[in-house]
Amino acid sequence: MAKKIPIEKLVSFETKKSVHINLTRDAHTGLKIACMSRNLSIQEVLDEFAQLVTAENPDAINMINDLALKKRNKVIRELTKSDAESIFSLIEVSNPLSRDKN
Repeated sequence: MAKKIPIEKLVSFETKKSVHINLTRDAHTGLKIACMSRNLSIQEVLDEFAQLVTAENPDAINMINDLALKKRNKVIRELTKSDAESIFSLIEVSNPLSRDKN
């Protein structure tokens, strides 16, 4: 005889999505403490945040926009540093003042 699965579990299986994330140890610890002190799980907090984003809550959207800006600025800084190093290397190699003029 087949085991009967309660309908709640079927609905949960069909409507839930599992997500794996990596956090720094400090971020995880701080988040866990903040959640536990409010009798919440990290899952509940992240699900609520996802729902706020989906509902286009201005605070949640602003947070995402700020994060995107920080990420873009970090990429620009890294490119700028890399470009500066490349330019100085080119100048060093092709510097007409350092060549023999014979």
